Amino acid sequence: MKFQERKDNRKLKRISIIVLIVILIIAIISGIIIAINRSKENYTVEKIENADINYYKIISNGKSGVIDKSGNIIIEPEYNTIKIPNPKEPIFICIYDYNAASGEYKTKVLNEKNEEILTNFENINTIDIKEIVSSIPYEKTVLQYQKDGKYGIIDFSGKSIIKPQYDEIRNMPYREGELIAKKDDKYGVININGGKLLDFKYDYITGDSYYSTEKEYTLDGYIVGVNNGDGKMQYGYLNSNRNQLLETSFDRVYRMNNVKDDENVYLVTEKDGNIQLYRNDKILLDNNYQAINYNEDSKLLILQKDNKYGVTDLNGKQILNIEYDQIQIPGNYIIAIKNGNSETFDLSGTKQENLQFTNIMMTNNENYNISIDTNDKYGVISKDGTTIIENKYNYIQYLFDNYFIVGGDSGKSGIINDKGEELLPINYEVIQKIDNSDIIQAMTGNTLELYNKQISKIVSMENGKLDINNNYIKVYSTTQTEYVGLDGSLKSDFDIFPDNTLFASEKDGMWGFVDKNNNIKVNYQYEKVTELNELGFAGIKKDGKWGVIDKNGNVILEPTYEIAEQNGEPYFIGKYYKVISGYEEEYFTDNINE
Repeated sequence: MKFQERKDNRKLKRISIIVLIVILIIAIISGIIIAINRSKENYTVEKIENADINYYKIISNGKSGVIDKSGNIIIEPEYNTIKIPNPKEPIFICIYDYNAASGEYKTKVLNEKNEEILTNFENINTIDIKEIVSSIPYEKTVLQYQKDGKYGIIDFSGKSIIKPQYDEIRNMPYREGELIAKKDDKYGVININGGKLLDFKYDYITGDSYYSTEKEYTLDGYIVGVNNGDGKMQYGYLNSNRNQLLETSFDRVYRMNNVKDDENVYLVTEKDGNIQLYRNDKILLDNNYQAINYNEDSKLLILQKDNKYGVTDLNGKQILNIEYDQIQIPGNYIIAIKNGNSETFDLSGTKQENLQFTNIMMTNNENYNISIDTNDKYGVISKDGTTIIENKYNYIQYLFDNYFIVGGDSGKSGIINDKGEELLPINYEVIQKIDNSDIIQAMTGNTLELYNKQISKIVSMENGKLDINNNYIKVYSTTQTEYVGLDGSLKSDFDIFPDNTLFASEKDGMWGFVDKNNNIKVNYQYEKVTELNELGFAGIKKDGKWGVIDKNGNVILEPTYEIAEQNGEPYFIGKYYKVISGYEEEYFTDNINE
């Protein structure tokens, strides 16, 4: 009996050990699967600078091809269109036999040797990027393909990332690298690594379009919807980390995107005609409003209920009760109208009596506030209320230092200082500071003028145009070109393009090229020329037409093209010039009249 017990115990121990091993194996496998899935959740969106681009699309006689950065033809222009998903890489989606009536077409993929590649996949195409402004409107590392009516994803080498299992694949609005996919009649979100981000349980998915200057669209969340069975969609919300903040139970959901808060999400929801406001997943304002609108300048909310208006702050604190017929917040005051009578409050809700001004607006200089009096005339006061500039202008905008742009009765503008002294007369149609610079742009008639921070004139040019670059501004017309540093100093082309071999030079109204030592390399025979671009090509203009030279001054194409002035100065690669179309990505052409 004891022997049998010992035998049974040994058997139980063996079974226990086997069970533990099986459990351990399952745990290890589960851990590996979880780790793989988590690794797939991460993805990298490739950023491509102009210097990285090796291939460009061309259109010649209505057909598409490809050139390299030297202007050599890589793919002859013989296709209906060509897509270059990543212009660093020699992979070209060529579309041909397009049937305009049916919308059907064929595709093939070519490399830089004009060889067909990825032939073991059907109907390969790019994944187009929409809603995001980009000169390369495609996912830059993957392609989609089709098999037996289903879509999958491969990389450029033909490696399978996702097997064909989806009824549809398209980009996620505002989130490059993420894709909306459809499976079993439901939508989910995957990424370009094949990681599943949102389950396939929705009838509707889009982005909320939130944009942050610092983080761009990375904090953009997901508005999702499910059909409740009677044809009515119910909406919910997930944040950028894919945490569910709102269940799919609302008739409408949208993010209050003008509230620039990267830490919190402000969501307006509507249900049965009533509107409420959430901050993240908590109700901030209850479900009983007709409208909720945010005023960016004051950071206050204007509420509407039963056709009456009130004001709260972003924490839900009541500033004005909902009892007014109309509310406006034009600056540092709230103007509330009730029964035809107007009352003025400060932004904390304190009523203002015997006001000298109907509005006071802060500037980004604490020493100056812009005031508007009862006659709608603008002036400037100090932070303690002392008048600095009397209220006699139709408009005032703080510029910088102690300077202001002012508008007169004529509708034109000028510049004054804080003593009221006129630095630029009030006869300009436009005056504005150029962003990220110390330069002021002014227009009067057809003359463009630039001024430095001391309001000293740098450039004056009839019919002048601006080309603003990272470290300089180009001012040009059909006959002139000037360069200005962002600090307001006048620059030469030697300063701006130190690596160039040739430099545009003007003499007696005609243009040619000189070298770094001012030796003439191309005679002064042209009406206008462009500087050499980073690829070593420059435009030459004669008799109203444009041609091209290379970095050695050799003529690649005699002046041939008629290019509209409103398109600015042309940009060339070899004999081809750039066209920016509103319907597709940038391309180059040799068509005489594009």
